[in-house]
Amino acid sequence: MKHIYKKNLLSLAIISALGSTLSLSAIAQEEAGVDDTEVIEVKGFRGSLIKARDLKREALGSQDSIVAEDIADFPDLNLADALQRIPGVTITREGGEGRQISLRGMGPDFTTVHINGMQGLATSASAMDSRGSVSRNRAFDFNVFASELFNEVTVKKSYQASTDEGGIGGNVALRTAKPFDYDGFTAAASGQFGTNSQTDGTDPRFAGIISNKWDQFGALASVSYSKRGINEQGYNGYRWRKRSSSDASAVSDDITGATREALDAGEIFFNRGNRYTVWENDQERLGLTTALQFRPTDDVSIEFDALYSKLTNNRNEWHLPTAGSSSTALGGIEELEIIPASDGDGYEAVYGKFTDVTMRTESRQDLDTTVFKQFTLAADWNVSDELVVNAMAGHSSSDFRLDKEKFYTEGVADYITTDYRDGLRFDPVNTYSFDPTDTSFWTFREIDVDERDINSEFDLVKVDIEYNVGDEGLLKAGISSKTFSNHYEQSKVDNIGRSIDAPQNNDVRTVDNLLFTFTGHNDIQWVGANVNEALAFYGVDANLGEDALQESSISDVEEETVSAFVEYEWNSEIGDMTLRGAVGARYYATDISTSGITNGSTVTLTSDYDGILPTVNLALDINDDWVLRGSVAKNLSRPSLSALNLGGTVDVGDGGVSGDDPVASSGNPDLKPFESLNYDVSLEWYFAEAGALAIGLFYKDIENFIVNESVDIPYSETGFPLSLLGSDQTGDTIYTYTRPVNGDDTDVVGLEVSFQLDLDFLPAPFDNLGIASNYTYADGEFFYENIQGGDFSQTKSFPGLSEHSSNFTLYYETDVWGARLSTVYRSDYITDGDGVSSD
Repeated sequence: MKHIYKKNLLSLAIISALGSTLSLSAIAQEEAGVDDTEVIEVKGFRGSLIKARDLKREALGSQDSIVAEDIADFPDLNLADALQRIPGVTITREGGEGRQISLRGMGPDFTTVHINGMQGLATSASAMDSRGSVSRNRAFDFNVFASELFNEVTVKKSYQASTDEGGIGGNVALRTAKPFDYDGFTAAASGQFGTNSQTDGTDPRFAGIISNKWDQFGALASVSYSKRGINEQGYNGYRWRKRSSSDASAVSDDITGATREALDAGEIFFNRGNRYTVWENDQERLGLTTALQFRPTDDVSIEFDALYSKLTNNRNEWHLPTAGSSSTALGGIEELEIIPASDGDGYEAVYGKFTDVTMRTESRQDLDTTVFKQFTLAADWNVSDELVVNAMAGHSSSDFRLDKEKFYTEGVADYITTDYRDGLRFDPVNTYSFDPTDTSFWTFREIDVDERDINSEFDLVKVDIEYNVGDEGLLKAGISSKTFSNHYEQSKVDNIGRSIDAPQNNDVRTVDNLLFTFTGHNDIQWVGANVNEALAFYGVDANLGEDALQESSISDVEEETVSAFVEYEWNSEIGDMTLRGAVGARYYATDISTSGITNGSTVTLTSDYDGILPTVNLALDINDDWVLRGSVAKNLSRPSLSALNLGGTVDVGDGGVSGDDPVASSGNPDLKPFESLNYDVSLEWYFAEAGALAIGLFYKDIENFIVNESVDIPYSETGFPLSLLGSDQTGDTIYTYTRPVNGDDTDVVGLEVSFQLDLDFLPAPFDNLGIASNYTYADGEFFYENIQGGDFSQTKSFPGLSEHSSNFTLYYETDVWGARLSTVYRSDYITDGDGVSSD
């Protein structure tokens, strides 16, 4: 898959009243008393770096943290933007801000997220398929949350038995503020207004917190609100396809030699879409937290936390695409230039003049909303000097809703040209034989309406104990019960207006009354339509009823997991060095129930799996400045929800969709989880007050990688009911069955380097400068077979894996103001291993 769009990798965060951003912060705090001891506390961004450094040093395994002194310390748009400063973390972007993360080369599906100790899943959407669109996976969408809601974010890269299983990439632990984090009454507020050259108006952003303690009781509430206008535009190419001369209506005799041979053999990739495009989005995000703490005695602590977040994206899209063979520009081919494909497989068309090209315009509106809620109740009881009991119960839910309407017009151009040559490689240019703003060229083609709902819920109950063994040992054990459920459904009607059964005015193909000149693209203008007016004119109700529900889309997945762990931590002296360690094992047992609808019949299948995950984590404190760290641990990641989906098709053959051969397809609830044996080693140097240098190596040996497979098996082995069989078929009838299966093994290897330093040795005023930077190298490949159901196979990297990634921050901070300049880089990556096809 190749996707071309304009992007800006340089971000500037200024925490002060600078430029077009106004920041106002007010903090009030009671004095808790007077102490004769002088305490010097470093606050602000520099203080956060020091605290994060100390957390990293004290940890047993490999981890990195971001710490906010108060709610106004995170300037990032959302959590993903904050996380990208951590070594090994890269992000995908949606609307100019982070959405999902990849950790150490593993895609978003392989990282679990815990909020206040409880696992959660938040789902949003993208207007672009290459960014995941509306996907049924386990990837956490961090853009649902404003960064101001959290005061500590920790990325745990190595695994311990005391942590929930599920993330072979790692675990992200998010913590909201608690009233006992502060001394007495505390209040803080921040506000910003911003603008950009692509949109009109201002982008307001506000955050506030209020907290207080009354002896044994504390209460805290925080709020975050932001509104942004977003405009993305450029030239959009996607899903390159190999096409041949047989796909064109005509081929000029001037196309000869090697170019003609490659075209006749179907060895040339042509870009699908070839479109100028604009995405406009009005985004609104609201977040609320509440925390109550009660400590009736010195030995008992009870906490209640509530989190609410709502993300709304109101999008309008405008596209000017081609619609030839597989949506390439192919009609007739008059001129053609090609170059060898970058991976050595065939050629790429970098210039072409195409005749009799079907052109379209697409006017589209999307409204998608995510509401996330979480409630947790936790209690800690110091039973004795040796024994501590911790208990937690919680519930979280993510409710996603998408409403989407598209209006298409169509026309046939005498010719167009597409030019990707030289400096236009990632900013190509089209020319047309017609005026795209001429309303008489365009006629009505169709209307598409789409609605989707995704609901995910977690329920958790767990109890842990800690028992001090002597002066240097700590024995931990625990048991938990976790239920995860996911529901997905889609209502959809496509091609409205292309059949005689369409609503009113179906025979009206001229659309002059609905079109206007769209001027929102910087390089070109074309016609657009008001979608609501078009729906009204053609009598289309955007509120789809039950008849539009896509039965094959309906899917319910429920997982019930019982797990237990035991872990022993210790400190021991080795000469002048201290060895800190933890060795443990976690047992898990998961029962899965999956339901879907196939050919009108509800099918429910159950499966289960279990296993033991051993872990060893060691940290050798060589001296006050140096730490040598190493770990070996086994972990797992559960299959994506779409892979478990039972909704599918059964075609009995006899001239049906598949011809004479019976075929079936579905997800696979019998999939085993990905399993990985992870190795980590690092050497860390802590110097000066804030200085740190860390170099680490990691290796992941991954089993049960999931791929699609087509096999010929007796129908009875598919799991579908016999009622779906043809009249002359039995359970022994051989069907070609396509489904995801556990495939071959693979691995990921990499290197991480991080460095931070205060430049206080420089002469004033430069002594207030500091730097924080990191670099990650990751390498991992897999052999993808039967891409898009065909015979085409490729060896490619993991989706989301960038071989090189880095970020660099230069900060300047005084007692009253500070500024920060950050730049982020990641090398190219693929978004889908199934994205290239020969057909």
